[in-house]
Amino acid sequence: MISFDRMAEAAKDLDETDPLARFRGRFLGSADVVSYLDGNSLGRPPRETDAVMSEFIRQSWGERLIRGWSDGWLDWPRTLGDRLGEIGLGAAAGQVVVADSTTVLLYKLARAALAARPDRREIVLDTDNFPTDRYVLEGIAAECGLALRWVRTDPAAGITVEQVAGAVGPDTALVVFSHAAYRSGYVADAEAITRLAHEAGALILWDLCHSVGVLPVQLDDWGVDLAVGCTYKYLNGGPGSPAFAYVNAHHHAALHQPIQGWLGRADPFGMGPGYVPADGIQRFISGTPPILGMVPLRGALDMLAEAGLPAVRAKSLQLTGFVLDFADAELSRYGVTVASPRDPARRGGHITLRRADFRDITDRLWERGVIPDFRAPDGIRVGLAPLSTSFTEVFAGLSVLRELVCATP
Repeated sequence: MISFDRMAEAAKDLDETDPLARFRGRFLGSADVVSYLDGNSLGRPPRETDAVMSEFIRQSWGERLIRGWSDGWLDWPRTLGDRLGEIGLGAAAGQVVVADSTTVLLYKLARAALAARPDRREIVLDTDNFPTDRYVLEGIAAECGLALRWVRTDPAAGITVEQVAGAVGPDTALVVFSHAAYRSGYVADAEAITRLAHEAGALILWDLCHSVGVLPVQLDDWGVDLAVGCTYKYLNGGPGSPAFAYVNAHHHAALHQPIQGWLGRADPFGMGPGYVPADGIQRFISGTPPILGMVPLRGALDMLAEAGLPAVRAKSLQLTGFVLDFADAELSRYGVTVASPRDPARRGGHITLRRADFRDITDRLWERGVIPDFRAPDGIRVGLAPLSTSFTEVFAGLSVLRELVCATP
């Protein structure tokens, strides 16, 4: 068992040899935060965001005014989508659009997929998927008279290939899962599960909120039909930054999204009667793009490209491995258990620790400047953003947690 002192030394050694250490200084900090362990929920702001936003407001918006739309703003959903697809999604150009929120895009894509399978009456999903996914699908099922086939998943794990094989069938229209489980961080075998859905004749929609920017994703190679995700976690786009949708090019002509806004029309400025969808990914845009919300994301994607996703994933595994070592050596004796995968291939960017009193302890951690988040009924998620988080910072936060669980056995 590794000693507490040795864990401190290991954190320093890992920081000294960290090939991504140069990025930590490129993020804003907070004077009252000792350890920020919630980068999987809201990423820190890059330092350059302040200047970039100010410049945009003064010049692009303030000087160009409405002429900014002619300067290229209208293209941002697609050009930024192409950039994200290239850097973080394994998606060729013309298949990703940045717009709306995850919830709205999930609704759009799910409804479009179901309309493309009119003779099938079932949606397959799991019991521990993120609430918005479940709620949206419940609403769609009620709206369209469809059945929900629930796969009961272990909150400490996630959806497995074997479970999917037993759930899909000739009546399955759509399969919806998260690539990385929001509670445990479990990474599903997206390629194998996608193949199973297709063998059953169904379409599949992946939620990438907890994997984009920290896990290797290859949507084209996996043959994924549809995907959605947010940009305010590991992509550091800022609170409420716009989400993204991926629609495989094979489906562009066949899928018709349900929220028919003017910018998804073939000739939006023709202002004519009737809705004729645009070609390609443009048809999945509805209303005016959230330009201000896209400004920070542009620089954040450049930073991710500079670091390289393989290096980000390698450090992520080191960070989560460090948390597991600390939990085994220093927290398990006080009744703290791990509710995340230990297998690196199945482990995402965060670790969930459990103890009955963790709701109260989370409040006390925040008072001490240690910021994880709590997930009911008894889990603390230790979220680890590789570009902005040091091992020493993680050790400092876990040390406070150790002190609190030791004092309240």
